[in-house]
Amino acid sequence: MSKHFFGDTAVLTGRSLSHILRSPDTIITTAVTPIALMLMFVYVLGGAINTGTGSYVNYLLPGILLITIASGIAYTAYRLFLDMQGGIFERFQSMPIARSAVLWGHVLTSLVANLVSVTLVVLVALLMGFRSGAGVLAWLAVAGILTMFTLALTWLAVIAGLSAKTVDGASAFSYPLIFLPFVSSAFVPTETMPGPVRWFAENQPVTPIVDAIRSLLAQQPVGTDIWIALAWCIGILALAYGFAMATYRRKIS
Repeated sequence: MSKHFFGDTAVLTGRSLSHILRSPDTIITTAVTPIALMLMFVYVLGGAINTGTGSYVNYLLPGILLITIASGIAYTAYRLFLDMQGGIFERFQSMPIARSAVLWGHVLTSLVANLVSVTLVVLVALLMGFRSGAGVLAWLAVAGILTMFTLALTWLAVIAGLSAKTVDGASAFSYPLIFLPFVSSAFVPTETMPGPVRWFAENQPVTPIVDAIRSLLAQQPVGTDIWIALAWCIGILALAYGFAMATYRRKIS
């Protein structure tokens, strides 16, 4: 790794962040869909859904946060695709910079942008009645899980951005990721689902992540959910990072 890696990454992250600051509607757009879903489920469907808990917005919020992140990482693939098509990568190759810093600039920008979007969603949830007595350590644990989840999905977005043939293809890959929370414990308990659907819901990554965050915010025992959630996040992150770097090396070779 180049000794200039951290400095180069900081510069390229600043470059990507400046693009977002010039177009803040991307963050607003990312937060609009999850907020609309939250409003619909709480005020339209919430009365018909029995989760066994007092406040449906408290039950719902962890899943909405994951949908927010899944929506946001589509912009990472989109911006990376534009850089590839615009020839900026070829210019970077002629400069004495760390090669991986180009990708890390996009990844860290995604992390910052998604943090802002998640914060907006939480603020709206507070206005809708969300309350949590969780302490600082619990909130830090939630932030850690969301950070790992964001990094894992962002490196998947890097693969899509590097591999896509069209701008629509670069961002469309996120649609299945946005749909995944709907077949999990994010909106209803998995016990209410028919057999095959319940099996899938209980054995895909979103359910343990949602359950761990929900337990932390509700000050309930987390059990093994947090370790399963971290295992999923770390596993996806490791695989996505490896494939992304291999794809990047192939593109610039």
